[in-house]
Amino acid sequence: MKGDYYRYFAECVTGDKNKEAGEKGHEAYKKATEKAEGLPTTNPTRLGLSLNYSVFLYEIINSPEQACKMAKGAFDSAIGDLEQLEDEQYKDSASIMQLLRDNLTLWTADVQEEGVKDDP
Repeated sequence: MKGDYYRYFAECVTGDKNKEAGEKGHEAYKKATEKAEGLPTTNPTRLGLSLNYSVFLYEIINSPEQACKMAKGAFDSAIGDLEQLEDEQYKDSASIMQLLRDNLTLWTADVQEEGVKDDP
């Protein structure tokens, strides 16, 4: 949640405050990700963290490549274990995974579009 706070704050400020919020948010997300590694790959909290961190990387850090790598890694890690979940957790995890996939689709299209614009 600390990373989310800094992400939202960074969206509202500019200059040095934006940079500082980005740095603090990045550090908070990194720490949370390290702690979440002990959870199953299909755990909704772990998936939600990956979703939020990837959005942070895309929108605040302006790193589409890192954002796609984060989202794809979380999705790919969880997909194989999804069928083993009970109904309620399956629904939660599948919903978050759908958001990860939706973001990947949008971001991949944006990256490809930017590549076309940059070509001479």
